[in-house]
Amino acid sequence: MAVTEQIATDLFGTAERHVATDVPRAGASDRAGDVRAALAGRQFESAVDLAVCDGDRLVGLVTIEALLGAGPDAPLSDVMDDDPPVVAPGTDQEVAAWKAVHQGESSLAVVDASGRFRGLVPPTRMLSVLLEEHEEDMARLGGYLTSTKQARTASEEPVTRRYWHRLPWLLIGLIGAMVASLVVGSFEDQLTLNVELAFFVPGIVYMAGAVGNQTTTLIIRGLSVKVPIRDVVRRELVTGLAIGITIALLFLPFSFVLFDNADVATAVVLALLAACSTATIVAMTLPWALSRLGLDPAFGAGPLATVVQDLLSILIYFAIVIVVVG
Repeated sequence: MAVTEQIATDLFGTAERHVATDVPRAGASDRAGDVRAALAGRQFESAVDLAVCDGDRLVGLVTIEALLGAGPDAPLSDVMDDDPPVVAPGTDQEVAAWKAVHQGESSLAVVDASGRFRGLVPPTRMLSVLLEEHEEDMARLGGYLTSTKQARTASEEPVTRRYWHRLPWLLIGLIGAMVASLVVGSFEDQLTLNVELAFFVPGIVYMAGAVGNQTTTLIIRGLSVKVPIRDVVRRELVTGLAIGITIALLFLPFSFVLFDNADVATAVVLALLAACSTATIVAMTLPWALSRLGLDPAFGAGPLATVVQDLLSILIYFAIVIVVVG
């Protein structure tokens, strides 16, 4: 079993994994008309190209278009490509696909170390390889940027450009922090009457921000690999609500034991539930909106989501405090 699993691991991600062995074959001296007649009525795993072989050795490839357009008496040696792209079975699948693309061939021939023809990698499988490798590259980039070029630019740009790309978004965050201070100050009467209320503000703001950051990362990663926002909205909303309920229930006994104030504990628990739930909505909306506007959500979504969610969390908390505590 261990040997079988090792072989499977070695083959995964190589040209061997994508080979079609049941493909049309003929000899170099065979005439196009005879080959066409022999192929009629037969089915193959792939029939995009015809392999021209001398025994088990590949000598060329003939596209179906060339075969159909050749005169009936034309030998295949006259219409074949005698230098087609060839790779070994163990060649990395991405390298193999790019080799075929760069040489302008429909199929890619796979030949083993002893020169024996193993089969062809059809164009549909090469496209799937390129898509798979593309999505793997995007995942490797962390899902934050929409293209390799953009990722390289962001990584290699000089300090001045880095500074100006990031600073405007952080200034928005600073303004939000100032506004948050004013909002907290506007509830001075409630804080004066019950100073315990102030103890919970950092925790509520942090938990909502943490939930929002997770969702923001997930949404940006999805956008980078073209996952439509509609495919994740429902599941993220349900997940955010479930997380909010869980966090609120876990915090409930702590608040009761520590302060022995049922009204304050109830207000804090309800605020945690509401803030964590709304954080999911904010964290989904902002990356999507920035992406639609053609802006890189990697720079803007985090700071914007943070400041919006902080303000919302504070407003939600004190609104609940007014209703529950008075």
